[in-house]
Amino acid sequence: MLRYLLPVLLLLTLLTTAAGPPTAPSFRIAKLHYGGGGDWYANKTSLPNLIRFCNQTLRTNIDPEEATVELDSPELLTYPFVHMTGHGNVTFTDAEARNLRRYLIGGGFLHIDDNYGLDKFIRPEMKKVFPELEFVELPFTHPVYHQKFQFPRGLPKVHEHDGKRPQGFGLLYKGRLVCFYSFECDLGNGWEDLGTYPEDAPATHDAALKMGANLVTYALTQE
Repeated sequence: MLRYLLPVLLLLTLLTTAAGPPTAPSFRIAKLHYGGGGDWYANKTSLPNLIRFCNQTLRTNIDPEEATVELDSPELLTYPFVHMTGHGNVTFTDAEARNLRRYLIGGGFLHIDDNYGLDKFIRPEMKKVFPELEFVELPFTHPVYHQKFQFPRGLPKVHEHDGKRPQGFGLLYKGRLVCFYSFECDLGNGWEDLGTYPEDAPATHDAALKMGANLVTYALTQE
């Protein structure tokens, strides 16, 4: 099960970085390819930049090339961290919902990033995955905001949409955070290359990457 694989991945990362330049990546992280017509492929430079930042600042050994994984693929179970984004429609089949549930219960971690417009689609689809759970807003004291980087006020605000504050929601299965949902934040946009959005200051880019690094750290180290 993935739950038992995660500590091994973390140990390999620590050993390879302590020993010097690694010869091969310890693991990969993936972007979720979902159905329904939404732009799952949005933010082309976001994950590569986050991976580079984590490898530089956290001394992780993540493959610099992101993977792409579909919901019904057996390979889903091999990724300790899966990122999902987009603006539009999302549809999970029953088989996809079952496989995603298996992945998350088995120790996987899903980060859903609302790229504006995703909210009304993703909530009912995640209900297929966990009918018994509701998204809850995580308090600012939650460990996800206090890994290597401190966010005492929660998520950084990257882009304005409807004038709402950024919120971090979670799905908690038997007390474990299996899914983190960043809403009204545009965290993935903040990871993109500087200059992609001319209005974004370097400090915004830096804060977004630091919060992303916290998510990766939390996904790899939580029990």
